[in-house]
This record gives sequence, structure tokens and C-alpha cells, in this order.
Amino acid sequence: MQDVPMPDGKLLEEIITVKMPFGKYKGTVIRYLPVSYLEWFSQKGFPKGRLGMMLETLYEIKMNGLEELLNKITRG
Repeated sequence: MQDVPMPDGKLLEEIITVKMPFGKYKGTVIRYLPVSYLEWFSQKGFPKGRLGMMLETLYEIKMNGLEELLNKITRG
């Protein structure tokens, strides 16, 4: 069985605060990007670096129905 790395808390905090820097949803907090946009990145390739990590992590969170994780961080 392969170990799945847990996302670090800093990454999750960034997902709920950082805004998309480009594209159709420029200025939208990453957490609020629609699944369809994340699916597009999944098919075309996520950007490199931290932004790509945030988008890919959010995609996995949304696809697995784990958005409550983000709600808990928001509520502190």
C-alpha cells in the first residue's frame, strides 16, 4: 500500500486565502474555483510550483467531498 502524503496546514491556509492570479477566474479566492475549472487543469496539466499544488489539492478535496476540511480551517 502506497503512503499518501498529507497536505501541510500552510497549503490549506493558502487555498482559503490566496486569489487566482490569472485566467477566467483571476481575483477569485482559490477555494471558490468551480470544479469544472479544476477539472480543466486536471486534463491540461496543473501549473508548476505552489499554485499548481494548491489547485491540485483543492481538486482532490472537492472530488472526494472533503470541503469540510476547509470549513474547519476557516472557522479556526
